[in-house]
Amino acid sequence: MKNALYISVLLALVLSGVVPAQEASAQRTDGEEVEPFRISRGQSFSASPGGQGDRGDGVPRYSATQALVDYKEALDVVLRNHVSGNEADPEKLTKLAIETMLSTLDPHSSYFDPREYSELLAEQRSEYFGIGASIANFGYGEDLSTYIVATFEGSPAYVAGLRFGDRIVEVDGLRVVGRNSLIVRNRVRGPIGSEVTIVVERAGVDKRLTYKLRRKRVPQPSIPDHYMLDETVGYVDLSAGFNYTTKDELDRALSDLARSGMRSLILDLRDNTGGILEQAVHVAGKFLPRGSRILSQRGRSPFDNRDWDSGTKTPVGIPLIVLVNEETASASEIVAGALQDHDRALIVGTRTFGKGLVQSVIDLPHGAGMTLTSAKYYTPSGRLIQRDYSNVGLYDYYRHKSIITESQDQKHKKETAGGRTVFGGDGIRPDQTVEAFELNERRLSLLDPLFFFSRDLSAGQISGLDSYRVFRQTSYSGSGSDREFLISPEVLNAFKDYVSTVRPEGVTEALLVEEESFIKARLRYNLYVAAYGTESGKRILNDTDPQVRVALDLLPKARQMASKKVAAQK
Repeated sequence: MKNALYISVLLALVLSGVVPAQEASAQRTDGEEVEPFRISRGQSFSASPGGQGDRGDGVPRYSATQALVDYKEALDVVLRNHVSGNEADPEKLTKLAIETMLSTLDPHSSYFDPREYSELLAEQRSEYFGIGASIANFGYGEDLSTYIVATFEGSPAYVAGLRFGDRIVEVDGLRVVGRNSLIVRNRVRGPIGSEVTIVVERAGVDKRLTYKLRRKRVPQPSIPDHYMLDETVGYVDLSAGFNYTTKDELDRALSDLARSGMRSLILDLRDNTGGILEQAVHVAGKFLPRGSRILSQRGRSPFDNRDWDSGTKTPVGIPLIVLVNEETASASEIVAGALQDHDRALIVGTRTFGKGLVQSVIDLPHGAGMTLTSAKYYTPSGRLIQRDYSNVGLYDYYRHKSIITESQDQKHKKETAGGRTVFGGDGIRPDQTVEAFELNERRLSLLDPLFFFSRDLSAGQISGLDSYRVFRQTSYSGSGSDREFLISPEVLNAFKDYVSTVRPEGVTEALLVEEESFIKARLRYNLYVAAYGTESGKRILNDTDPQVRVALDLLPKARQMASKKVAAQK
């Protein structure tokens, strides 16, 4: 078997494009190196204590070697004798067998086939090879197609002029209309330097457009955006996981914001499903003085028993608020938990996912890989934030259906450094709970018609509304509070006329009246994305986001907390 490399990780959740969280070699943030847990040639990894004999009931112990022999024999029998055995794919059967085995252990141990494993490693490097475009499926009923939503500045797609609303018809001669956007994405991506030919249909253009693009390395930053919410409040969007570049990205963002006059900070960890553990330690350590405990890791192997402390001599001391939600998980929960336990930040939003398990990433022969739970982690106050998964199905676990009882609550009760009561066993509970803007089924039914109307509007196809036309995507430096693309009554009336023509399912006149505020906000968001890209659109949403608004209101409280922390360190 080829050399297997174990890297301790905090696995990002398998919700959409999951990236396990992985721990590199350093145990402190000051550069002190610690040899990672490795399994070299000649070594072995046993899932049970050594030794043979029986199980104590007279039945001989069933060894791993015997199990593998039986599996190989069973697979051979299936392929030779099953009525459809000649059509069966042994790779798929084996993958399913491994996935089923791992699913009986815990919700976060996973197997990746060679393609999936390659993508996982690329995402951890904060990159992939492609054209640099964000795509999504839109359509009515069965008429589903993949459309360009935005391009990344400087990417092949951006330079070529692909734009919001372009309908992808063909990729390298293959018709992709009606196919899932993930399938289209995989066709568009490929080896660096290779060519891909994409045919699109554009609103307002009679003939199809053909683009020949050369694939490049496309960055996938952990911090897609940072900017000033007002003259003194900085905002860092750390929503895209913790990858190898996260520490450097945060350093650059904070330096940039400091030059812009930042005196307090909102760190957004919403929808951050995890990433590399070492990078999460760096992020938490950025705001905690040297020697402050960030987490403790406890596992079966001595290599998995370690404590992680801040190595920062001069931490950032400005008032800090951290935004979290139910998709904040794993490595991002470590950051939130450490800052909460040290009374360094106010946590605002909704309860986090509750994943307190550490995975090891293991290279398997022939390019595949797996993640195996090898340890648990605890916050500085001693909280294990992992939710109970012993009596709940996988679907309910990922849909947050597990319920913690009052007695369990008291069992996980801890105190912060300043004496505040906090709880474990079920994620990180915010200091201030604020519900997010709800994207319910009624609003979801509006997304497709809003997209298609925005496609026509931004292409100058709506009579009398030429001022909303977008000729091509450009860079953006606004804050989201500027006055561009304000939605006029004329635009709303045009949208209502559009809906009456296409008659999308579930969209009624009453719904259009009740959801007018949502419609205006989403139209403006779409126009900003068309003109400036996805991050500008998020700035527009942040301008009316209830959690961001409450965070701004709580800055005086965060300021008091930061002042006490500074005084305690003197």
